[in-house]
Amino acid sequence: MTDASVTTATIPAAPHASVVDREAVHFGKLAAEWWDPNGSSAMLHRLNPVRLRYLRGAIDRHWDLDDRSFAPLAGKSALDMGCGAGLLAEPLARMGGAVTAVDAAAESIAVAQVHAEGRGLVIDYRAGGVEAVAGETFDLVCSLEVVEHVADARAFVAGLAAAVAPGGLLVMSTPNRTWWSRLALVEGAERLGQIPRGTHDWDKFLTPEELSAMIEDAGLEVTDVTGVSVGASGFTLGGSTALDYFVTAVRAQP
Repeated sequence: MTDASVTTATIPAAPHASVVDREAVHFGKLAAEWWDPNGSSAMLHRLNPVRLRYLRGAIDRHWDLDDRSFAPLAGKSALDMGCGAGLLAEPLARMGGAVTAVDAAAESIAVAQVHAEGRGLVIDYRAGGVEAVAGETFDLVCSLEVVEHVADARAFVAGLAAAVAPGGLLVMSTPNRTWWSRLALVEGAERLGQIPRGTHDWDKFLTPEELSAMIEDAGLEVTDVTGVSVGASGFTLGGSTALDYFVTAVRAQP
């Protein structure tokens, strides 16, 4: 018996304009394998340690925390927008956060629920788009490898920014629109089966300058842009944003 508590709104009460139906269908078909490190989400499993390393550093710096703490999000609320089946939401909960996690694919939410329940984690899972948290704010808002899949990137970013509480933190990641990302992610990884075909539309990738401008137009201050590279030893954080990158932004206290 566990004390897990998860909720789902599988039928949104209002239209979720940020959701692209074909994207939700595509990822919903992959839901059953989401937690298999050798399945269709294997690339995300390899990327996740780097994502968590970057995120933990951003959290510690923003709130001036001891990096040895096991619960840096204790007493704080966190949103994982585009959560899939919970690869990021579960670590956020283990960090002590009160986590809300939203995904466009109801199938992924169902898998996430079962996985969280089996581990006694308290996560408020919801099916839908950024509209599912309209009017709510969170200390930490994360949306990793998601903005390239939404209907309107600018409107989506504005929705994320609106969800950041005063003094809060936004962390996003996304592939850059470069020849290298086209070669590595679309022409390479998808054709070789390392990423399911149809996962990426290169034309929807955003450059760091474009994404940063959208975030700042939405009222936040961009404080960091860090690249993600891949080499023989796997994914690493570094200066090059040619493949993928993180952006951190903050909302000032009133």
